Amino acid sequence: MNVYLCFMQTDSYQTIGEASEGLYREKGSKFLAFAHPVASIEDVKSILENYRKHYYDARHICYAYRIGPAGEVFRVNDDGEPSGTAGRPIFGQLLSFNLTNTLVVVVRYFGGVLLGTGGLTVAYKAAANSALSAAELVTKTVDVECCIRFEFPFLDMVLRLMRKAGAQMLSQTYDSGCCIRLS
Repeated sequence: MNVYLCFMQTDSYQTIGEASEGLYREKGSKFLAFAHPVASIEDVKSILENYRKHYYDARHICYAYRIGPAGEVFRVNDDGEPSGTAGRPIFGQLLSFNLTNTLVVVVRYFGGVLLGTGGLTVAYKAAANSALSAAELVTKTVDVECCIRFEFPFLDMVLRLMRKAGAQMLSQTYDSGCCIRLS
């Protein structure tokens, strides 16, 4: 009997390990930046709700996020700032750091002096950069679970191949044959 094991090459992605903060000031305006690891849109909504409650007196709460191993789910929000001056620069920093499963929120307190579109873009970019620069970057892998069925005499060979491929055993059963569930 032949035993064939086909392991999919694992993909990896980069995210942040835990929440971090940054600050940028320009002409009296204060830009408080916060980066958070997130796994779902529900996580994003919950975090944003907390910021809206806590910083109820802020002029703008702008954000950008990327979710998924390839960053396939994303959104930017200018929260009343001129179009493209807040969310896009924040998102650009997520791309620059090559991060996914990450949310960056920038809370702006207006300082009385208009910054113009160029000034806003620079400020939001710098604030996001300060929060992400303070974060611990973590590389994670995308794992696939599968089950291998084989006859008992092939157990040693299967275990050896699993170790070589870096697979993790999740469960095993030995009935009329062997079945190993792995990641």
